[in-house]
Amino acid sequence: MNSEKQLSTEIDANVPTAARMYDYYLGGKDNYAADRAACEELDKVVPSTRRLALNNRRFLQRVVRTLSEEYGIRQYLDHGSGLPTQDNVHQVAQRIDPTTHVVYVDNDPMVLVHGRALLEQDERTSVIHADMRETDLIFDHPDTKRLIDFSEPVCVLFNSVFHCIPDSDTDGPLAVARRVRERLAPGSFMVMCQLVSEDPKVRDFVTNFMDQATQGHWGRVREEKDVAAYFEGLEILEPGLVEVSTWRPDTEVAPRQLSHEWIEFGGVGRIPLEQ
Repeated sequence: MNSEKQLSTEIDANVPTAARMYDYYLGGKDNYAADRAACEELDKVVPSTRRLALNNRRFLQRVVRTLSEEYGIRQYLDHGSGLPTQDNVHQVAQRIDPTTHVVYVDNDPMVLVHGRALLEQDERTSVIHADMRETDLIFDHPDTKRLIDFSEPVCVLFNSVFHCIPDSDTDGPLAVARRVRERLAPGSFMVMCQLVSEDPKVRDFVTNFMDQATQGHWGRVREEKDVAAYFEGLEILEPGLVEVSTWRPDTEVAPRQLSHEWIEFGGVGRIPLEQ
């Protein structure tokens, strides 16, 4: 695994990244021709991807608002946070309580540059350049120690990122989820979702396409049962593990994921108060 100092700080405009492709789907401007071309090719087989990205972003915002308002969470650790867009975690949470602390983690150097520029005036928020699998490095980072008190409840986010890392006994999504859970206080929350498909042809196409496009910076599209395993030992908040546009929608007419060749699937789990 790489440490913060070993991660590349060079931005390669010719190789698509998941963060910049996501930015393009959300209507952002921090992407390059290679990212847009990759999105266009992806859309030929999975045309619902833009709607999926938008619905995933709304899910993130609803989750943060819910945990801030209803459960009093005032510290967030966001793994694989991506490029800054509108209504980021710190903005949603700090509207409810301005004293909320947020740490963002991403290994994309473009995220580091844009994130730090955006947050340089915010002492309660920081961006760490690290691989989401480096649990010890992230938890022991000076900015994390300054902003997050792990003896108190915290929300840890793995929002639409586990499909970016391959399976591994030590560094796959399941291992990372378990390692992080062991570091959290009772009453803490884990938000986890990823791209899934019950169609093996879709899983294979997207997995192979993204692996080639990003030059190996990809894991795989998985199945719902794989995501359910991430939540072992957690109390899952209602409505359970679902396609994320159906997780506590703001209204009955809120946008839904209409096409289901693949979906973003997951939910919110809480570490039991009595363990």
